[in-house]
Amino acid sequence: MAAGDIVITPVETKTDLNAFIQLPKRLYAGHTGFVPHLDVERQEALSPAKNPVFSHLEARFFLARRGGEVVGRISAQIDRAHLEHHKDDTGFFGLLAAEDDGAIFAALLGAAEAWVRERGMKRIAGPFSLSINEEVGLMVEGFEAPSFLMVPYDPPWAGGRVEACGYTKLKDVFSYAYAPQTAPVTIGAKLIERAGLGGRMKVRTLNTRMFDAEVRTLVSIFNDAWSDNWGFVPFTQAEIDHAAKALRPVIVPEMAVFIDLDDETVAFILALTNLNEAIADFNGKLNVFTLPKLLWRLKIAGVPSSRVPLMGVKSRFRNHPTLGAGLAMVAIDAIRSNGVRRGLKNVELGWILEDNKATNHIIRNVGGRVHKVHRIYERPLG
Repeated sequence: MAAGDIVITPVETKTDLNAFIQLPKRLYAGHTGFVPHLDVERQEALSPAKNPVFSHLEARFFLARRGGEVVGRISAQIDRAHLEHHKDDTGFFGLLAAEDDGAIFAALLGAAEAWVRERGMKRIAGPFSLSINEEVGLMVEGFEAPSFLMVPYDPPWAGGRVEACGYTKLKDVFSYAYAPQTAPVTIGAKLIERAGLGGRMKVRTLNTRMFDAEVRTLVSIFNDAWSDNWGFVPFTQAEIDHAAKALRPVIVPEMAVFIDLDDETVAFILALTNLNEAIADFNGKLNVFTLPKLLWRLKIAGVPSSRVPLMGVKSRFRNHPTLGAGLAMVAIDAIRSNGVRRGLKNVELGWILEDNKATNHIIRNVGGRVHKVHRIYERPLG
C-alpha cells in the first residue's frame, strides 16, 4: 500500500481518543500475550487533567487512517524532566500500534518525528508510553509469554517495521520469569552476616496504617538507588500520590517488603498483584458485570501471579562488595517465601537494562530466567 493512501491526523475529539484507545483490541485480538488495558485506565493515563506526568510532559496523539478506517496510532512527546536531567535534546514516541504495513509505520513515525523536530529536538527515541516511569520498550521477544500489568505487548511484526524506518537499537530491557514455588533460597542472609550486620537487619512488610509514609519511603529509596541508571527521571510527588492511589488495590502488604538496618530503611521490593490476569476476559470493560468479578478475583479467589516493577537498595550500600547483593537477595527471598504462603505461582521481575550486569546476575542466580525482551529504539533527526 502506497504511503499516499495513509492519512495521519492528530487526536482532536473524544471520538478520536476512543478510536486511539480501542485500536489495539482489534489488531491483537486472539494474540496469546495480549490483554487490553481497562478503558477507564487508558482514558485517565492519556488525560492531561488526570495524569500528573503531564506537569512536565507535552504530548500529541496521532491516528493513521486508510479509506476512513483507523489502522494505526502513535504518540509524540517532549519530557521536560528528562531534558533537565539529561540535556540531550531527545524527544520520544510511544503508544505505537499499527497493522502489519510498512507504509503505516513510516507515516506514523514520520508524524512523531516532525512534531518533536519542530520543538527543537535532535533525536527521537522510544517507545515510551508515556514516560520512562510508565511503560517502556517495544516487545521483540516473549510474544507468547503471559501478560503482566504495566508491561507492553507488541506483535512480532512491529520491531522489523520500526527498524525499516531507520531506527536502531538504543537499549534492550529484560523481564524475568520467577517461580516462587521452586526457586532456591538465596545466600542473601549469609552475605549480610558476612558483612557483620546480621543482627542489625530487620525484614518487615508494608504497614497499611502508614501507607502514605511507606510509599514515600519506597520512592525515596528508588530515586536514590536508580539515580545513575540510564534514562533515569525521578518521580514527582504528584506522580507518587497518583500511583499510590491507582495501585493500592493491587498492593498486598506481604508483597511489599522493606529491609531496615538499625532504624534506617535501606532497601525494598514491591510485587503487585497481576491485574492483567484478573481482567483477561474483560476486553477492557469495567462495568456492573465485570466489576464484581474483579473484586472477587482480587479479594477472595486471589490471583496467582504478580509483578515486581520496583526494587531498590540505597546507593551507599549497593556498591558494597557483599552488602548490596545481600540486601537485594534478602528482598527477593521475602517475596519468594511470602509468595509461597499466598499460593503465588508466577512472578515477573522487570524491567532490567541489559547492561545492568549486577542486577541481572543476582536475578539469574536466584532462579529468574529472561522471558521477555523489550527494545528501545533511536533515530537522529536531521
